[in-house]
Amino acid sequence: MQQTMKSRQLEEGGHTALRKLPAIIGMLILIFFFLLPIVRLIIMSFTSGESLSVSAYSEVLRESVTWKTLWNTIYIVLGSTVLSMILGITMAAIMAYTDVRGKSAMQLFIYLPFIIPSYITTLAWVQFFSSSGPLGRLPEWLMPNLYSVGGIIFVLGISHYPLVYLMTVQVFRRIPRDAELAAMVSGASRISTWRKVILPMALPGICSGGLLAFLSNLDNFGVPAFLGIPANIRVLSTYIYEQVIGYGPSAFSRAAVLSVLLGIVAAAATLIQVWLLRRSKVTETTVPDNEPRIQLRPSRRKILQTVLWIFLLSTSLVPFFAMGTVSLVQAYGIDLTWENLSLENYRYILFEDEKVIRSLSNSLLLGLITAFVCLIFGTIFAYYRSHKQGRFPKVLEAIITMPYALPGTVLALCIILMWMQPLPGWYPGVYGTPAILLIAYITRFFVLQFRGSYTAFSQLDARMEEAARTNGTNLITRWRQILLPLILPGVLSGALLVLLTSLTELTVSSMLWSSGAETVGVIIFSFEQAGYSTYSTAFSSLIVLAILLGGIAYLVLQRKWSQRGKKA
Repeated sequence: MQQTMKSRQLEEGGHTALRKLPAIIGMLILIFFFLLPIVRLIIMSFTSGESLSVSAYSEVLRESVTWKTLWNTIYIVLGSTVLSMILGITMAAIMAYTDVRGKSAMQLFIYLPFIIPSYITTLAWVQFFSSSGPLGRLPEWLMPNLYSVGGIIFVLGISHYPLVYLMTVQVFRRIPRDAELAAMVSGASRISTWRKVILPMALPGICSGGLLAFLSNLDNFGVPAFLGIPANIRVLSTYIYEQVIGYGPSAFSRAAVLSVLLGIVAAAATLIQVWLLRRSKVTETTVPDNEPRIQLRPSRRKILQTVLWIFLLSTSLVPFFAMGTVSLVQAYGIDLTWENLSLENYRYILFEDEKVIRSLSNSLLLGLITAFVCLIFGTIFAYYRSHKQGRFPKVLEAIITMPYALPGTVLALCIILMWMQPLPGWYPGVYGTPAILLIAYITRFFVLQFRGSYTAFSQLDARMEEAARTNGTNLITRWRQILLPLILPGVLSGALLVLLTSLTELTVSSMLWSSGAETVGVIIFSFEQAGYSTYSTAFSSLIVLAILLGGIAYLVLQRKWSQRGKKA
């Protein structure tokens, strides 16, 4: 009898171990691809030759250029974040509370600076304020110098204010209308109501948007590279890039130390956000209230709409038109007239320079493979996460989030250190090939697909799948007939985001590309660094056009899918 019970317990233990086996294998894969590269970077920062040492820290921290670079980084990132928050919160408040007309069209223009890669936005602003731009006839003292700290702050702030808007506008709409009315009935003015009621209740959204803008400004490589390197203004992301491409004897150790410093700045910002959220003590929200709460007089509404459209057009479209005009002239610096009008720059990049076509092919192939891999495995992990609670799934989720939370230059260095020799004695030979770009893209953008798919799963009623399981429907049938039709829009949105982000990526690519594996961002950066502004603007104009057409096609498909769902 005892032997029978013992054998049964062993059998049950074996079944339990088998059930946990996929989760254990998944955890090991995630640790290998997502966590181990970061650990290798930290170890490298404490390595000197073959032994552990703090000599790299001592050397780097003794140099005055390190502290100047760190100060530049903090000053620029804080300044651009403040600008992003002012613009984002103001726009969110207007769109959430007032009765201005044309909000749908305005939102499209608000998102435009964020959808288009920041290095292309930088090119557009440079051409807008250049001597051949629409403001070229103004006196020189009225023209802002973008190749300065102020110029970098301006372009970063304009590029990332949509993040603050995105995180804040829905929070404003969820603040109960009764809370405002109660404050005003008690004698509080509108300004006091905003200061004491609305803004404290909106603090979670404001903090999240501010943190996202801060991390995006900290991570950004394109803007400080285009505007800072020519003016000898270094920030940590460009200084790490200079260290790695310098190929000195201690290049990787020095870059690893600088990467740890950059990671510390990012972690400090995250901790400050957590501290602010704990102090806010805001937990209550309601369903979104999309009805305007402030009815403006017609004359004031028209003035406000005019100001908004001037701002949106001047920050979203006008710089890109200026960039497009430069791409149509025969040489940089001359005016756009009928005599100077030419498509020669487009002919050159499309039919003569084979690197351009190769970069398009590389970026498209890398983007498609990255989106496909993330779509499959990100959705599977989202399904697992939506059905499992507890510490273990949360730890796995934190692991896949780390590479995206890290600045791009830091992640690129992690990937280099990891894949030169992933395990002792194993040299896979992926460094210097397109494969390392693919690994880096999947590692970095996996979490974007996971978030999109997880949101889609969280909106499902779990009882539908449970009812199908009770009726004996197997897993494949449940996915084909119940889950996929419902989650498809959310899953495809995540895949499209991964594809677009991969197509135009520059920060990671600038440190991992090799001859024959150029990407779109790298080629545009190379054109601009070599002084071929007409080629870089022509290539950028084509990319912007492709992004806009892709966005329109996606909106059309999404609308048709929605209409099909209503008919069904």
